[in-house]
Amino acid sequence: MTSLNDYRAVALTPVVINALRSWSTDTSQQPSCSLDPHQFAYRANRSTEDTVATALHAAVPHLEEHGSYVGMVFVDYCSAFNTILPHKLVVKLQHLGLPYSTCMWINSFLQGRRQRVRVGHRTSSALSFTHRAVCSVHCSTLSTHTCPPEHTFVKFADDTTVMGLISRGDESAYRDEEQLSSWCKANNLLLNTSKTKELTIDFRRKKAEIQPLFINGDCVERVASFRFLGVNIEENLSWSVNTSELLKKAQQRLYFLRILRWNNITQRLLVSFYRASIESVLTYCICIWYTSCTVAQRKALQGVINTAQKITGCPLPMLEDLHNTRCLKKAQNIIKDTSHPGHSLFELLPSGRRYRAISVRTNRLKHSFYQTAITRLNAATKKMSIMPLLY
Repeated sequence: MTSLNDYRAVALTPVVINALRSWSTDTSQQPSCSLDPHQFAYRANRSTEDTVATALHAAVPHLEEHGSYVGMVFVDYCSAFNTILPHKLVVKLQHLGLPYSTCMWINSFLQGRRQRVRVGHRTSSALSFTHRAVCSVHCSTLSTHTCPPEHTFVKFADDTTVMGLISRGDESAYRDEEQLSSWCKANNLLLNTSKTKELTIDFRRKKAEIQPLFINGDCVERVASFRFLGVNIEENLSWSVNTSELLKKAQQRLYFLRILRWNNITQRLLVSFYRASIESVLTYCICIWYTSCTVAQRKALQGVINTAQKITGCPLPMLEDLHNTRCLKKAQNIIKDTSHPGHSLFELLPSGRRYRAISVRTNRLKHSFYQTAITRLNAATKKMSIMPLLY
């Protein structure tokens, strides 16, 4: 043993305790219908794609207004999963409708656990600590569902994005960082301002100088692009950085596909490797960015699939077909889920067969996910109505 870091706890928890831990986690998720609809983590029919789509849909329609712009603050917390106070969590669980006895049981289960660390013949003294592990991420979701209502907060676990929708130069609410700081302090959360970034999306013809944002006296760094949940968002809402990164990753994996081919791996395994390592990269959040890409970017991405097709020796789905299929599936899942933030955007016309299109003024909104999804749904409905006439 040379330092304290050599003692790494490995919890050898009994099966009964593991079962109780799973039960407490499931129980704490029961009031999910009362939670913030903009918290997308650990909920059915939610993914990072829904998170990014919701954040962009909050920004893009606002940019249609004259003299408006958007500020996105990507908030970073210091050890968010390890700063949960059980007694405050219990109060929030009660407000969400859980019985008092259940809340007290969860409070007792989360704290007061005594464990030792044993390495070889050396054993540390018993320490009592608050339980973390599996429960911590779910508890963090519950404890942070009461964000200040003045802004649009889009959250995926502890990844929090503050959407500042600014009109006519009025930044008073956006720059009121005191309320966010007070809320974080009340919930025992520490803002990491060195990793918190600001992205400004401004398409005004006459742009005024935008003052830097300060949180707790520290200036928040303003960036031209930010990697948000695996997707690179740029200040001009183009997808060149994201496309370049996808191409780089996919082309690197083509090398391994060639190696497998040279070693006479069967075609079935080659296709399985392609779908797991290359197609999964190319289609990550494809519903968000594909329609906004340029023709050259789409051809470059399709070129990777064409190369993989030659290596495997069998036809592979085109990227456009993959986008259409996934876009339709995503839209259908949102329509079935009434608690989804985007559910209200799918409004049936009086005929009951087609959905009302979103009023658009720019290509930014026209190529956004929700407008594209509505267009695909209406096209699919029209195709289904024409097919019986052909027979």
